[in-house]
Amino acid sequence: MDKNELRVLLEAYKEGAVTEDEIILKIKEAPFEDLGYARIDTHRGLRQGVNEVIYGAGKTPEQVLGIARAMREKSDRPILITRMKPDAVELMEGQPDIQFSYDPASRIGICGTIPEPDGLGKIVVVTGGTSDMPVAEEAAKTAEFLGNEVERVYDAGVAGLHRLLSKLDVLMSAKVVIAIAGMEGALASVVGGLVDCPVIAVPTSIGYGASFNGLSALLSMLNSCASGVSVVNIDNGFGAAYQASMINHVK
Repeated sequence: MDKNELRVLLEAYKEGAVTEDEIILKIKEAPFEDLGYARIDTHRGLRQGVNEVIYGAGKTPEQVLGIARAMREKSDRPILITRMKPDAVELMEGQPDIQFSYDPASRIGICGTIPEPDGLGKIVVVTGGTSDMPVAEEAAKTAEFLGNEVERVYDAGVAGLHRLLSKLDVLMSAKVVIAIAGMEGALASVVGGLVDCPVIAVPTSIGYGASFNGLSALLSMLNSCASGVSVVNIDNGFGAAYQASMINHVK
């Protein structure tokens, strides 16, 4: 159950379509469902506004399917599955009853339909290079799933600053910017010095030897001299998008 479903239930109660006992029973239902290999947090949507997200990496295809099926039985809200493996995708695509679709660029699977945007503004996802696109697409697709309008600006790193400046109007129209870069991670500081909105920096594991699989970019972003820049973990496009969506929905 999420907040919207609870509101619908309360409206039905006002109209006499459901009884008080039915309302109480719905609220008293266990806040999680134990599948043995997973405990599904069925009240997360009620607490946080967004239902639980399935992290696909590390789970067997059967576990991903079992969790998705159990979640669909509890709610008709769409389900987001991140970091999916090919064998899990293959199994899910063979199940027409769960309405599954997959985006290979982001490795994100969705059961159901992405909602229409209801955020207050626009989230702009900008990358330093083309190699950062898998992380960027995870962020962009997650933000769209969470009800946000998203605009992408890719391959606009500081090695060719004119590329970024040519999109300054797009950046300055954003409610939140997600800046994604590997190598030395300078993009976040540059963007942070140009816009008047929060910037969420995502270091990526892209780069040559001394980039240390994203550690150099992470430290550069943490040490940014631009105000208003916050940082998530290496390659964490999902986490950046979730935070950006929360900001974009604050009224």
